[in-house]
Amino acid sequence: MGEETKAELWEGRVSAKLTDAKAENVWSIFVQDFCSIHKWLPSIDECYKVEGVHGQPGLIRYCGTTRTSSSNGSDEPITLWCHEKLLEIDEIQRWLSYEIMENNMGFKMYRSTFKVMPLEDGDARGCEMKWLFVADPVDGWKFEDLVWYLESSLQAMGQRMEKALKSTN
Repeated sequence: MGEETKAELWEGRVSAKLTDAKAENVWSIFVQDFCSIHKWLPSIDECYKVEGVHGQPGLIRYCGTTRTSSSNGSDEPITLWCHEKLLEIDEIQRWLSYEIMENNMGFKMYRSTFKVMPLEDGDARGCEMKWLFVADPVDGWKFEDLVWYLESSLQAMGQRMEKALKSTN
């Protein structure tokens, strides 16, 4: 009788440094706009609250994006979507964790922690955003694909947040 083997989990982290944005300001934007992540992530077209209380564990948001797929020979648009549940939030340490629930993107299990920290060089103006994740392998993806997607998304999000904060000063 053969043994059933479970595929290893994918675990990783990506980060982005913002040189002209304070950690508390970036955190404030991210937490206030948890259900408006489409403002900051170019790969998301739509995001809104499904249920729960803003800023509280248990909040569920919908995230969706429309793509044109030619992989099946058709150029018809398809909507990729997921429901994400806020699991924990620490306003003092500036981190939150969430998980992907129902989705049509191939995720069976995905949990992530997002942190915003002042830069360690003592410069009060800058901060670093960190996105840590653990996930079951996703069919049709390589681990490197997920890391690349998160890295490029976080860099774009950092640029958009930094630009928004500069325009309010």
